[in-house]
Amino acid sequence: MILSQPEIRVLDVKCHISSAAKEQNSFRVSESVRAQTSDSAETPRFESGMSFATTSIEEPTIEFFPTIRSGSFADIRGRETMEDEHICIDDLSSQFRSLNFSLPSAFYGVFDGHGGPEASLYMKENLTRLFFQDSVFPEIPSVVDSFFLQELENSHRKAFALADLAMADESIVSGSCGTTALTALIVGRHLLVANAGDCRAVLCRRGVAVDMSFDHRSTYEPERRRIEDLGGYFEDGYLNGVLAVTRAIGDWELKSPFSGSSSSPLISDPDIQQIILTEDDEFLILACDGIWDVLSSQNAVSNVRQGLRRHGDPRQSAMELGKEAARLNSSDNLTVVVICFSSVPASTQQPQRRRLRFCVSDEARARLQAMLGGD
Repeated sequence: MILSQPEIRVLDVKCHISSAAKEQNSFRVSESVRAQTSDSAETPRFESGMSFATTSIEEPTIEFFPTIRSGSFADIRGRETMEDEHICIDDLSSQFRSLNFSLPSAFYGVFDGHGGPEASLYMKENLTRLFFQDSVFPEIPSVVDSFFLQELENSHRKAFALADLAMADESIVSGSCGTTALTALIVGRHLLVANAGDCRAVLCRRGVAVDMSFDHRSTYEPERRRIEDLGGYFEDGYLNGVLAVTRAIGDWELKSPFSGSSSSPLISDPDIQQIILTEDDEFLILACDGIWDVLSSQNAVSNVRQGLRRHGDPRQSAMELGKEAARLNSSDNLTVVVICFSSVPASTQQPQRRRLRFCVSDEARARLQAMLGGD
């Protein structure tokens, strides 16, 4: 398999970890909900030109370190099986003490399976091990520099590739089964999003939606060109008439016919985007395509932002976004993860002003009118 460069996207799944699970480095994951929406023309994106570019933003003059908290929601909707999975770890230092995280650090993932739930379940149960325990994750320096950030990108590509190669073993996952994968890693004020598939990560920056990933579908022009350059084709929007996404982990029945100098059009490499968080960055949404099929990025951000300003609870906001997608008749599995970067939600409510009522007699009103009228 030939590996390409990564793209980024995020998905909803929250891990609640018991004390026993901490000792075994295993995670018990709560139910999650998935979301889809259509692109909004008004939604800013970190433009990368080609799909293999990594976006960076200049360092802000004032350092900001997020206070991280998250919530998730998942719903099977009208499907016979739940093929979505997700991971939420708000504090990596408490789970992986050997890595010596000296800065606020968190990790999230959303996985949307197809052909069965096995591939997405494998990602939920094994991705943290592939990232943080199998000598893939780089040693954390005292100061986060460009070299470390490049190593982070490399570690993501390796972890995605290791997961994909593991699924080539039919005893682990059927060759007809696969999954998309969207992850978000926060180290200090650095956010890295990696995506393979059509889950999406959207950042809220002062109320404006900023897409942190690109949907790997036939509608994404860089992906369409990549597929066609490799001899692949689309039929009714499906890769080789079979799959709705152009990047996925697993699906080895589609990948295995390609060998030697022939590269598979379907790849597992993620696209990756990096930014430095500032006080303007309020929260991040990771969601499956079930949300984005019926909601735009800006619609989703506005919905979550309004909820957070009412109650400040990311879990409730994730549920409200999922229920809004259901109201709009999304029939797919739904999974949403909302990650807040501040402990205190901004409030739009103004302090109530005391209202004074004056009672004026008819005689006094007549006199006042006469005075104003000059009579």
